[in-house]
Amino acid sequence: MNKRVFLATAAGLWLAVATGAGAQVVEVEGVKFEPSIQVGGATLQLNGAGVRKRAIFKVYAAGLYVPQKSKSAADLLAQKGPRRVQIGMLRDVDADTFASSLNEGLRNNSTEAQIAAMKPQADALAAALKSHGEAKKGDAINFEFLPDAGTRVVVNGKPIGNPIPGEDFLTAVLRIWLGEKPADADLKKALLGG
Repeated sequence: MNKRVFLATAAGLWLAVATGAGAQVVEVEGVKFEPSIQVGGATLQLNGAGVRKRAIFKVYAAGLYVPQKSKSAADLLAQKGPRRVQIGMLRDVDADTFASSLNEGLRNNSTEAQIAAMKPQADALAAALKSHGEAKKGDAINFEFLPDAGTRVVVNGKPIGNPIPGEDFLTAVLRIWLGEKPADADLKKALLGG
């Protein structure tokens, strides 16, 4: 390769990296995750995506969108501003089971004091999920945080329930997947970009 071709190739690669061009859509079990999205006027980056398994069953594919990518759960939990956990259902799950699983994740990754303090918010999350009913295979479920509104649940593009206030509540929700006792250790590794 001559020097001119090399320099042109290097410049093209640098431009692609600098502008984000060439970022690929990530596909997990048929669920597509864009490399970046807009939430609340902010551009969020896909930090990682993977599959939530329970026993031998693949339940959903999940992707984590954050302002700044990181391989550290502590760094991701400490970030501020809009964030999203995007879920693509891979099987039907009844509302009670889905809500119960999320509540179990909250309990496993929170202190007793934290659980007591966020009970109204956890109840609101469970009520929103139950009001929607069964999560069906193919459903897109987003847990989004907007600083001026709170955490909202969006199913197939439609918000359900009211926004749940408190950035600390979103952090607790993120610990379901990123905490010390995650819902699925392999999914945690994938969400961390592993």
